[in-house]
Amino acid sequence: MNIKLRLTILNFLEFFAWGAWLLSAGAYMYNTLQFSGVQIGAVYATLGIASVFMPAIMGIIADRWLNAEKLFGFSHIILSVLLILVAQVTDYQTFYLVVFLVSMFYMPTIALNNAISYSILETNKFNIVKAFPPIRVWGTIGFIAAVWLVDLLGWKLSKEQFYVSALASLILGIYSFTLPACPPAKIENKTLLQRFGLDAFVLFKERKMAIFFIFSMLLGASLQITNIWGVEFLNNFGNIDIYKDSFAVTRSGILMSLSQISETVFILAIPFFLYKFGIKTVMLISMFAWVLRFALFGIGNPGTGLSFLILSMLIYGIAFDFFNISGSLFVEKEAKPGIRSSAQGLFMLMTNGLGAIIGALSSGFVVDYFTVGGVKDWQTIWFTFALYSLIVAIGFAITFKYKHDPNSISTIKH
Repeated sequence: MNIKLRLTILNFLEFFAWGAWLLSAGAYMYNTLQFSGVQIGAVYATLGIASVFMPAIMGIIADRWLNAEKLFGFSHIILSVLLILVAQVTDYQTFYLVVFLVSMFYMPTIALNNAISYSILETNKFNIVKAFPPIRVWGTIGFIAAVWLVDLLGWKLSKEQFYVSALASLILGIYSFTLPACPPAKIENKTLLQRFGLDAFVLFKERKMAIFFIFSMLLGASLQITNIWGVEFLNNFGNIDIYKDSFAVTRSGILMSLSQISETVFILAIPFFLYKFGIKTVMLISMFAWVLRFALFGIGNPGTGLSFLILSMLIYGIAFDFFNISGSLFVEKEAKPGIRSSAQGLFMLMTNGLGAIIGALSSGFVVDYFTVGGVKDWQTIWFTFALYSLIVAIGFAITFKYKHDPNSISTIKH
C-alpha cells in the first residue's frame, strides 16, 4: 500500500478515536451521569495533567527501548479496553480515575503519531514539510467524521460514544503493527531535563519570552472551554419549545464540528499574516477572536441568533490556529538551536498542560456559580469567558514588546 495512504489512515483513526467523545462527553456527564460543573471540569483537566509529563515519558521509551509504532499500537489497544470500561462506570470517583488513565495513554499518542509519520516519510525520502500537512489534515477530517457519526446516531448523551472510540482505537492499535519499523534512535543522548523540556526554562530569563509563555498559559486556558461546554450549551435550548426541534439542538455536534472545519481553512492563512503583521499582531488577532468566540455564544440562539453561533464556529479557526501554530513558529525562531525541541515542549506544557488544567477547572466553577435551581445562565457564563479573554488580550498588548522583522519569518527552519 502507498506510504502516504497508510499514514493518512493512521492520522484519520488517531483523531477519529478522540472526536468520538471529546465534544460530547461533557453533555453526557452532565445529563446522563448528573455530574456537577466542577466535576466535569476536573475530568477534562486530566487531558492537561497528562500532557504535562506523559508525552515526555513515552518519548523516552520510544527513543531508547521500544519501536515507536509498537508503543503507539500497545497504547491504543490499552485505550480500547479503558474506553470500554469508561462506558460501564457511572460514579464520579471511578469515572474520573478511568478517564485519567485514558488521558495518560491517549495524549502522548498525538506526539507519537507525528514522530511515526516523520520517521516513515523521511525513510522513504519524502520532503516532510510538503508531504505531512496534507496527511495530517485527514486527522482533522477523522475528528469531524467521528463527531458527525456520534451525532447522527443519537449517541451524544449515551455511553455508545465511548464504544465508537474504543473500536477505532482497537483497529488503530492492530493496524499500527503493520507499519514500517520506527526503531529507537539511540544516537541522541538527552538529559532528563531536556527530555521534559525543563532546560528551556532558561528562556524565562528574557522578559519578552517570559511574558510570551505566561500569556500562552493564560490563553491556553481558553482552548478547551467550548469543547467541554459547547454541546451541553446547545442541548439546553431543547428545554425551550420553539428551539427543541431546531438544527442547533438536534445536531449540536455537527454544528460544533464547523469549528474544526474552519481550522483546516485558516491554517493556510498563517504564513501571510505572520509575514505581514508579525507575531504580536497575530497573537492579538487570536486573543480577540477568542473574545468573539465566547461573546457570540452568549448572544446566539438556535433561532434568529443561529448566524451568531455559526460565525462563532468559523472564528474558532482563527482563535485556535493563529495561537497554536504561530506561537510554535515564534518559539522556533526565538529559541537557540540547542534548546529548540525543549522550547517546543515548554510551549506545549504552558498551553495544553497548565493552561488546559486552569481552563477546565475554572470553567467548571464558573458554570456551577451561574447555575441556580439547575438552570444555567449561559449568557452570563459565556460573557464571563469573553471578559477573561479580553483582559488577557489587553494585558498582552500592553506588556509584550516585539519589533516585527518580515525577513525573520523566512529564516525559520523546519
